[in-house]
Amino acid sequence: MADLLLPLASSPVATQQACFVMVDLVGSTALAQRLPVDHYAALMAEFVQLLYLSFEAHGGCVLQHQGDAVLAFWPQDQAEAAVLAALDAHGRVARLRLAGLLGLSLQLRGAVTSGEVITGHIGGQLSAYGLPVNFARRLCGGAQPGQTLVCQIVQSGCAASARLEFGLLGEPLELRDFGEICEVYEARRVLRDNQMKVG
Repeated sequence: MADLLLPLASSPVATQQACFVMVDLVGSTALAQRLPVDHYAALMAEFVQLLYLSFEAHGGCVLQHQGDAVLAFWPQDQAEAAVLAALDAHGRVARLRLAGLLGLSLQLRGAVTSGEVITGHIGGQLSAYGLPVNFARRLCGGAQPGQTLVCQIVQSGCAASARLEFGLLGEPLELRDFGEICEVYEARRVLRDNQMKVG
């Protein structure tokens, strides 16, 4: 068995600091049970394509999608863009054309994390490995429908933003494999008087 393992790299692998956005669709299993399979597949295709285009428009790079979840990343110094992309995704998905035709109201959960990772191409696809990726998945799972949660590093990186505000969650969040996380924030856009709140 040992001879099947790949050799370790002879030189240190370069790491980078990055922000990760994870969003997933609330109630996708119920939708899959409710809709004809061709309708569900078309809806998921439009959903994923919309998020790819939206995240790339904000300067992000989509790493992967798995069914109803999409993961993208930004350099750590672009934390504000990452959070804005996550917040914008809520409104964009709520206005998804095919969902409207099917009489559906869609909602997302979102999360933004940050930290050190290794990136590289595996099987021809860009991938990232490191704790922030796992944390983004868990934090997204802990968000309420319509909510975007961020870690303390992301919140600090956006402290000077005039477009974002953050509210510390009143209770610690219990996340599988991470335990009790006390410093988790809900991200919101700073709105002017003539704007309606979205995401």
